[in-house]
Amino acid sequence: MGYPEDVLAPDEQLLLHRHPHWKMLFWPAVTLVLATAVAGFAAGYVSRTTEGTTRTALLVVVLVLWLAVIGWRCVAPIVSWKSTHFIITERRVLIRQGVLTHTGIDIPMNRISSVQFRHGIFDRLLGTGTLIIASSSDEPLEYDDIPNVQKVHALLYHQVFEVDRGTVGGRGGYRGDGEY
Repeated sequence: MGYPEDVLAPDEQLLLHRHPHWKMLFWPAVTLVLATAVAGFAAGYVSRTTEGTTRTALLVVVLVLWLAVIGWRCVAPIVSWKSTHFIITERRVLIRQGVLTHTGIDIPMNRISSVQFRHGIFDRLLGTGTLIIASSSDEPLEYDDIPNVQKVHALLYHQVFEVDRGTVGGRGGYRGDGEY
């Protein structure tokens, strides 16, 4: 059993599992290309203009700087993206984040008082947006970069409505293929 199935109760059904939208990885990809180009140019320049131990030392400096930039601006965002999970079951909404420091929140369906979404033109072009979940006692929680936010909103609204009516697992439920 893999994540997120291992955080579910034995009879709990997974309806949706998403990572943030890939747009989160756009700038790390641009950084990778630009940093590699700059490091390649710098290594070529060092190789042509220096000799011996100086050349070796400068090439090591270029490599270390390239690795530091790639680790900070590329690897860290990719790991953050991969370790962020947005999960909907028929009973609750789960959000899990982090690698070293793992954080999470579970919102039971019967505690959700409203579900909203927001997305601008650019988000609509990419099929992403912000999902806003208000529970009965807390400030609304906003989750950015949810892929297909309108479908997720519809699924979550449907689940909250079904929980309110007490018909979860009955007819008209979510089929798991993006359709009802």
